[in-house]
Amino acid sequence: MNHIQNINVKKRKVFLRVDFNVPLDEEGRITDDSRIKAALPTIKHLVQNGAQLIVASHLGRPKGKFNPKMSLKPVQKRLSELLSEEVKMAPDVIGDEVNQMRDELQEGQVLFLENLRFYPGEKENDPSFAQKLAQNVNVYVNDAFGTCHRSHASVTGIPGLVKKKAAGFLIHKELEYLGKAVHSPQKPYVAILGGVKVSDKIPVIDNLSDKADDVLIGGVMAYTFLSALGYGIGRSRVEEDKKEMALQLLEKSKNKNIRIHLPSDHVVAPDSESPAQSQTVNSYPLPSDLMALDIGPQTIKKYSNIISKAKTLFWNGAMGVFEVDAFARGTTEIAKAVAKSPAISIVGGGDSTSALDKAGVTPRIFHVSTGGGASLEFIAKETLPGLEALKEE
Repeated sequence: MNHIQNINVKKRKVFLRVDFNVPLDEEGRITDDSRIKAALPTIKHLVQNGAQLIVASHLGRPKGKFNPKMSLKPVQKRLSELLSEEVKMAPDVIGDEVNQMRDELQEGQVLFLENLRFYPGEKENDPSFAQKLAQNVNVYVNDAFGTCHRSHASVTGIPGLVKKKAAGFLIHKELEYLGKAVHSPQKPYVAILGGVKVSDKIPVIDNLSDKADDVLIGGVMAYTFLSALGYGIGRSRVEEDKKEMALQLLEKSKNKNIRIHLPSDHVVAPDSESPAQSQTVNSYPLPSDLMALDIGPQTIKKYSNIISKAKTLFWNGAMGVFEVDAFARGTTEIAKAVAKSPAISIVGGGDSTSALDKAGVTPRIFHVSTGGGASLEFIAKETLPGLEALKEE
């Protein structure tokens, strides 16, 4: 896979795909600009080397229709501030006016397109839409790791239409760290997996069964495993159709001497909106009218001890409903344990990143991925559609 440092971009039209899917408040103000800052090294490199730069991203889920609340104008304004120079804002994604603005770009100038997902052709990977995006483009650069697991027009469509293509600095950084978790992890290797759906994590656990020493499971997904093992779990959520697969994974891991750990005690309540009625339970069956919403103190202690001995750590997914303070302790304590560990720690975006911020330990993590779903899929499959599209024939 080519690196942008190896490509001459001077006086060339460069289409740069970034992931500026940033959170906005009710007034349309950016509440976290870390994704914009993460792409700055690539943007600055292209600008300083004379590229005529077209920058494109998506924001939210406008479902293929124009939605002013999901306009990228606030992002364009923030990018201009961070670059200390004007970034031109296109009124649309494609069309005659946009094409004229693209044609008029000079060396080192930046044109920022509107939200790619205002057009259904983006998510559908429509060839004609990709062709319009690629018009007169000499070089395609992808620095949007968070979208590399999507086969969208701007991710896998355009690269097939442009001869010169490369990955930006952010993608190479992601692959450097995630590669340590996939190809050459220092042992002991501990994976921490939480979140809601077992179905999202099954391929990950399956692949980790050849690499990890310990897999610590929390969050809602733990209760599909516990239910499959015959434990009474009260009203806790279960993916009934994944129980058999969960058992198969447990058996496969056992045969490979991979230790899969499940919570032994639980913070339970009638639901996540009833924190005042929460209690800790350390025996089965769980009360039939309550659901588990966080791991308990015994599990926190056990997991933290395993984490402390690791040399490689990969974490994706919350241990409970951490948005509610009464059910946040498990996730927060795991975040602190990961930060305290001297291991190479890789946190796979999404809720895990929010948990690090909530615990105030983000600066102590070796690498925080910009892509939750992308990092998971990379750990599971060791490649992504967007990365495959960058390979030169």
